[in-house]
Amino acid sequence: MKITVNVDCTPEEARAFLGLPDLRPLQEAFVAQLQERLTANLQAMDGDALLRCWLPGGTQGFEAFTKAMMGQFDAALRREPRS
Repeated sequence: MKITVNVDCTPEEARAFLGLPDLRPLQEAFVAQLQERLTANLQAMDGDALLRCWLPGGTQGFEAFTKAMMGQFDAALRREPRS
């Protein structure tokens, strides 16, 4: 025997019915604070500092990465096509 029950309610109604807390104000405050911090940190950094955060070695690391990638592309283009 199979019984199916369909309940038509909003997420807010389901949360209240189950007795769960409404975390929307906490989430909105957290996201606002996170956005303020990210904006302040990005404005304080210049391009080189941003690259140093994202790539080890900063601009030298980026140059080494691009040289390695170009070397791989060149090696792939020089190989003879497979039959």
